[in-house]
Amino acid sequence: MSQSRNRLSTGALVAIAIALGAAVGAAGIYGKASPSGNASAPESLASSSEIECTADPELLARLKPLARGEVAAMAIRDSAIGLPEMSFVSAEGDAMTLADFAGQAVLVNLWATWCAPCRAEMPALAELQTELGDDDFKVLAINIDTGDVSKPEAFLEEIGVSNLGLYRDASMGVFNTLKREGVAFGLPVTLMIGKDGCMLGAMNGPAEWASEDAKALIAALKAD
Repeated sequence: MSQSRNRLSTGALVAIAIALGAAVGAAGIYGKASPSGNASAPESLASSSEIECTADPELLARLKPLARGEVAAMAIRDSAIGLPEMSFVSAEGDAMTLADFAGQAVLVNLWATWCAPCRAEMPALAELQTELGDDDFKVLAINIDTGDVSKPEAFLEEIGVSNLGLYRDASMGVFNTLKREGVAFGLPVTLMIGKDGCMLGAMNGPAEWASEDAKALIAALKAD
């Protein structure tokens, strides 16, 4: 079966997210849609990074009208901002940070196997990586399941996704950092990172990442 047949519409994903939020609201981690529009950076986030963010204002201006349709919830910023250092490991167990992807535009997606909308959008993220992934762009999906690697590994094998790798943060430190900075409210959360390592936009909630809307947005991101 093709990956596209496994995907749900954005409306269905949001419905799943809301239902999941009701079930696990006490934990404070659930998928939900973020309103479209521009996000303002918390002062703590803007001042916590040592990265000098000099994204071309024209790039942000080009991206804003492309955050529409299936990716309308991606809040493109008025100015790029740096992020606190976020640590995770590769499938081989090597310690990594976003700095390891310098020179590439990156779509960072935090997910977990217990997050229903995360599971539903994974095939679409894989398709986006297949079509647009190259030296200029990468989908960086970071799993935050606690415990050993067996559960996320089995899930990716079950759905036939092998092109995203298995980056992990079993401590949930990446998510907690973004939550503390006011960027992440639940799962999934997706960040648009420019080639200089600075955040250009963020989305809380699921999206149809293999849609034409998503591809147009990412094509503009990687073209910079």
